[in-house]
Amino acid sequence: MLFNSYEFIFVFLPVTVIVYFLLNRFRLVFLSKLWLALSSLFFYCWWDVRYLPLLLGSIAFNYIMGRTIGNLGQPGAKPRKIALASAITVNVLLLGYYKYADFFLTNVNSLLNQNFNLLNIVLPLGISFFTFTQIAYLVDAYRGTAKEYNIVSYVLFVTFYPHLIAGPILHHKEMMPQFDRLRGKRLDYSNVAKGLFLFSIGLFKKVVIADSFSPIAANGFDTLTQLNFVQAWTTSLSYTLQLYYDFSGYCDMAIGIALLFNIKLPINFNSPYKSVSIQDFWRRWHMTLSRFLRDYIYIPLGGSRRGTTRTHINSMLTMLIGGLWHGAGWTFVFWGFLHGFAQFIHRIWQKAGIKMPKWVAWFITFQFINFAWVFFRATSWDDAIKVLKGMLGLNGIGLASLDKTAVFWVAVFILVALLFKNSMQLMERFKPGWKSAVFAGFLFVFAIVYFNKISEFLYFSF
Repeated sequence: MLFNSYEFIFVFLPVTVIVYFLLNRFRLVFLSKLWLALSSLFFYCWWDVRYLPLLLGSIAFNYIMGRTIGNLGQPGAKPRKIALASAITVNVLLLGYYKYADFFLTNVNSLLNQNFNLLNIVLPLGISFFTFTQIAYLVDAYRGTAKEYNIVSYVLFVTFYPHLIAGPILHHKEMMPQFDRLRGKRLDYSNVAKGLFLFSIGLFKKVVIADSFSPIAANGFDTLTQLNFVQAWTTSLSYTLQLYYDFSGYCDMAIGIALLFNIKLPINFNSPYKSVSIQDFWRRWHMTLSRFLRDYIYIPLGGSRRGTTRTHINSMLTMLIGGLWHGAGWTFVFWGFLHGFAQFIHRIWQKAGIKMPKWVAWFITFQFINFAWVFFRATSWDDAIKVLKGMLGLNGIGLASLDKTAVFWVAVFILVALLFKNSMQLMERFKPGWKSAVFAGFLFVFAIVYFNKISEFLYFSF
């Protein structure tokens, strides 16, 4: 089920909210959690019920291992380390099988001139996110900072539908204590107003803005065999904006939906195209994934504690893993390499102490991000090279082919991303009232009227 679908907006969401608070009103707290957990599983099954056993099996395994790890002595004890390593290995192998088995077989066939049959595995929806969420839980259980003895609460922690499919990647302590607060069991009209306000903004971003740039990007990347300068830049910037407003819209909708239940999810998106360095970008883009990569990959590798050379190596390895996490393809790995190399250059630049005007730093950072997104979007090396050749003007300028409408909207929504306050900043000064209601209502109705097809969020495929 998609956030931007009629059945979700007009049936599933209101029913789950109303029943949840009715159960709490009658002090049926356990049943309210059970209702929300079962509703979240139903939400997942709507896509493909065949993968429900996989999700439940993953939950059962990690729940048992989390309790086992927590009961094996103190943090640092050898049995505890072995149990943690074993549990993480199983999770990584499961993710690797579903996400990378065909990628591995394809490369083996190419390198060894073999013809192994591909498994043609359909990637289970949200597997990267619920796997990473549970790995984080296992590490927290090992450290003694997370314990969960109630299986229903654990199922709810993993499957709570606002974050199940595409994040944010949560820590247990960030969400579950909120379900046990007494004030959170009553309908809070202030949170309802905030939640609907955010949801409407996110829906508008996804349906009206992101989905409008989608066909422009698809035409350039997937249809045209050659791009001139104008077409290539229109293509690359359209995807840069599509991804921005698609993921930003999802994050707004997820946080808004959770607020209806009085749950505050962590901010996951903070105007990343305003970044003035690559480190700044990763503090703003998919913030919970950046946190996961830092806490569970970069720091365990040694972080910046083992000298300059090792810091650069650890940073590069982290970004390569981050690239591969996004997709089973060498273009994703190369995208990760580009970001790792950019971090390397940034550290050298910082060490040299050279200052540059802020607008220059922003321009360089934005152009690099736009360049790197080409590899992120392209389905093959040839498609990426095709777009880059056009961006360099190797196929002519092509002013005669200028799509003035597309160029206009690209310019408009770049300026919106750069000059306007983001959703979280608007929420800081949000006051329920007729003005905010009219604004949110206009965005919501416009988005609903704009529905021409139900499209998935881009991060669903990661």
